[in-house]
Amino acid sequence: MKFKLFENKNCFITGATGGIGKQIALQMAANGCNLFLTATNSAKLKSLKEEIEASQDKKRNIFYQAGDFNKIQDINKIIALAKEKMLIIDILINCAGIFVVKNLSDSSLEDFETSFNLNVRSAFIFCKEFSKGMVKKKWGRIINIGSSSAYTGYKKTSLYCASKHALLGFSRSLHKELKDHNIRTFCVSPGAVKTRMGKLIENQNFDTFIDPKELARYIVFVVSFDQEMVSEEIKLNRVVIE
Repeated sequence: MKFKLFENKNCFITGATGGIGKQIALQMAANGCNLFLTATNSAKLKSLKEEIEASQDKKRNIFYQAGDFNKIQDINKIIALAKEKMLIIDILINCAGIFVVKNLSDSSLEDFETSFNLNVRSAFIFCKEFSKGMVKKKWGRIINIGSSSAYTGYKKTSLYCASKHALLGFSRSLHKELKDHNIRTFCVSPGAVKTRMGKLIENQNFDTFIDPKELARYIVFVVSFDQEMVSEEIKLNRVVIE
């Protein structure tokens, strides 16, 4: 199913070469979006750009820039290039993240800072920057990819759970603050997903994890509604059959 709402909209995706981000990029391109893709590896971004171009029957504008979200100068460079190439971002999808699996006693301050830099701070910066154009245009979509860990806690993942709790709270506040400007903020919090990051989850059956392709299709569907209805907070669970 394709949605005309996204035709020629400018979509910015972080973590674009990851398991979830890549599938979202493919879905948004299939629905007519121009894309600005960012992740840590320039070669993977180039490969993704080529894959998207090969899969589409109509040419889209696709730009990319690699960067380390621990470094403010990299984030500023990405923002500057996105503005140069696209002027206004209509749809922001914060998909970048890190999953630290350590006991509290083994966790370092660097682990804490990296977790919050990638999972929360980067989303804050991009939301703050790109929402300005959305406010001027009186239309926008912000999608923050959270986690079911935002609603609970697990051993050896205190930093990850804390950062996803923060992202959920941030998203809830943005929804209240920006909705009067016709900007909709979504926090999509899936359970375990079949990705490289998902393989780090201990003591669970990877085969039962959520398919990232299904997750991407669901996200595009949910954010496509443009009248009165909105599902700003979405928690997705697995159907685990043992």
